[in-house]
Amino acid sequence: MDPARLRAIFGENLQALSADYPSVAGLCRDLGINRTQFNRYLSGESFPRPDVLHRICQFFDTDARILLEPVDDLRSSSFDLLGHPVVAGFFGAEPIAVPEDLFPNGIYRFVRRSFIDEAQFVMGLVLIHREDGYTFLRGYEPREAMRAQGLSTSPRDREYRGIVMRQEEGIMIIVTHRNSMACSFNFLAPETSFQRNLWEGYVTRTVREKISGIRAARMVYEHLGSNTGAILSAARTAGLIGLHDVPPFHARLLRLDQPFR
Repeated sequence: MDPARLRAIFGENLQALSADYPSVAGLCRDLGINRTQFNRYLSGESFPRPDVLHRICQFFDTDARILLEPVDDLRSSSFDLLGHPVVAGFFGAEPIAVPEDLFPNGIYRFVRRSFIDEAQFVMGLVLIHREDGYTFLRGYEPREAMRAQGLSTSPRDREYRGIVMRQEEGIMIIVTHRNSMACSFNFLAPETSFQRNLWEGYVTRTVREKISGIRAARMVYEHLGSNTGAILSAARTAGLIGLHDVPPFHARLLRLDQPFR
């Protein structure tokens, strides 16, 4: 293939892969690539060295086919695990199809007890969005929680993503970090007695039983949608918080005076 065409395909793919990142400057820092050089890749003017290409492929969890095929074709050609004949009819169209009137797109605020310190709570924001017939979740771990565990606080390492599936009484979400061998399982059901924008349930994590720490906790989701004021207000209070900072109605739904079972 003509080198100019290769550069053009790579530039278009890099633009598509970078679209989810709010800051090109921040992305360049995470990649360790000069901003000017990165712009040359995006425009198809230049092509990365093999070591830089390898770094880009690892970062975006893709492979060198981004040199030859549009990234949308790579995504669409990925193997559909849930559609495999072995589980066809068990994991089918009904669990995958999550109606928006059940679980709408937009920003959600969640609250749960911390797995590490039971005296604290985690308040965070996640984005629910739909693409190619699936419903996805995306969010970031609080910096202070990662720092307290001696873990990297870079956006790449803090980011987690998940897939949402419908259940008889609500929805389930399987969430994991990039290239991780551990995940968490969330189950949420609509809270119908007071407000239609609240979901209550629990989250469990895939770790072995230990003397210290907990593996499961109640969780509350609140749909903020696209309400900029509410989102900014929630963002300012996100992170590790004390019980006094948990909204009263959320604390009520967490039923902190009752054992979790």
